[in-house]
Amino acid sequence: MAKKKIVTNPPQVSEVANAPVRTLPPQNFTTTGEVVNFRDSWRIFRIISEFIEGYQFLSKFKKEVTILGSARLPSNTHYYKVAQELGFLLGKNGFTTITGGGPGIMEAANRGAFEANGNTVGINIQLPFEQRINPYVKESVGFFYFFSRKVMLTSPANAFVFFPGGFGTLDEFFEVVDYMELGHMQNVPVVLVGKDFWGPLVKFLRKNSSGIAHSVPESIIDQWHIVDTADDAFKYIKDAPDLANSCDLNDGSIYCQGGADWRVFRIMAELVDGFEFLTKLQNDVTVFGTKSILPGSSYYNAAYEVGKMLAQNGFTTITGGGPGVMEAANKGAFEAGGESVGINMRTEKSERVNNYLTTSTGFFFPFVRKLIITAPSKAFIFFPGGFGTLHQLFELLTLQETKKMPLIPTILVGRDFWQPLLDYFHILYQDFKTIGMSDRDLVIVVDSADEILKYIK
Repeated sequence: MAKKKIVTNPPQVSEVANAPVRTLPPQNFTTTGEVVNFRDSWRIFRIISEFIEGYQFLSKFKKEVTILGSARLPSNTHYYKVAQELGFLLGKNGFTTITGGGPGIMEAANRGAFEANGNTVGINIQLPFEQRINPYVKESVGFFYFFSRKVMLTSPANAFVFFPGGFGTLDEFFEVVDYMELGHMQNVPVVLVGKDFWGPLVKFLRKNSSGIAHSVPESIIDQWHIVDTADDAFKYIKDAPDLANSCDLNDGSIYCQGGADWRVFRIMAELVDGFEFLTKLQNDVTVFGTKSILPGSSYYNAAYEVGKMLAQNGFTTITGGGPGVMEAANKGAFEAGGESVGINMRTEKSERVNNYLTTSTGFFFPFVRKLIITAPSKAFIFFPGGFGTLHQLFELLTLQETKKMPLIPTILVGRDFWQPLLDYFHILYQDFKTIGMSDRDLVIVVDSADEILKYIK
């Protein structure tokens, strides 16, 4: 039987200049499904303790600016020096400089602020390599879980500044712009330092995420400030108001700086419910993609075929439970008689679900929902999408790169959409040294459902 093609005559990797991705054979990936004990109560308590400590730690700072970027750039590099200059300007003008507390760009920004006698803060992660508290951090807090650390690191600041980085920086970037677009965070200045670094990514977002997937409003991209110097970055930060964040426990206010007791209990309840829900899933594959693709479009039809294929081969299909690609994959699984699961967003008044779910669960807090939907699966399949899809993709790549998650097939469907991003990975490795050679191999690119099956069966 002929393969069901998802795109027409896509270019092969060997035909693309500098071929950035070498597809690994299926045996290189772990497909064990559940790899953690989701009923481990100590795990939940540890996450909650990190939330309590993190909220208390952040509540005392004012005029915060968060600077994010690669841990791999040494002190003799151009962007280290620019980050140091920006940190100095922030410290000199009374801002609190927040970073991940490690080396590279983080050290540079903290160093500049420290030398200006400013307040320097580090929000650190425990890793088997790279990460350490740099000597220019005056106040710090450490985390074991990326989940809780990233909630604190991307907590609302007066501005966010992103320097060149690897998968972790891109994960943080897409989390911030995703939550701003959804209204979960206040709109504050987003400054991207390095036109050579950010230009190709912005071009991909405009042409593919906006033009092909219809997932990203170009008006949002137009609000970002792409600069090359510390002075140019600072001019977009200096007049930003010092925002006060409330904690009213509604779903539209996911971060707060005080009075968080009841909020933490609610987060804990969602964690318990979410982990309990995961224990009931078996042989599951998670499908991601834009909510904006309409029935009848080529990618909607392709996602339907993938859901159908998964059901016919005994897999449970998990999606975000909404419209677009999510609905298509659920519909394919549902109509083939398979298990079709939605992990949805919930508000006080409603829950976003499509009509093709055999079971579902919903969450008020987007970061809890993200933790549950990115839990280890047999495979992760990504169709075209926007900020949310890319946010989830780079979250998973970061977890696998840093060995917080085993190597699991992460499959990108549709080379015509994804190829510019793969070329961008080559730029990160070749030109900026912000990812390693093996990091480029964490994704698999396919153009048919049959190709997917060989990696997960």
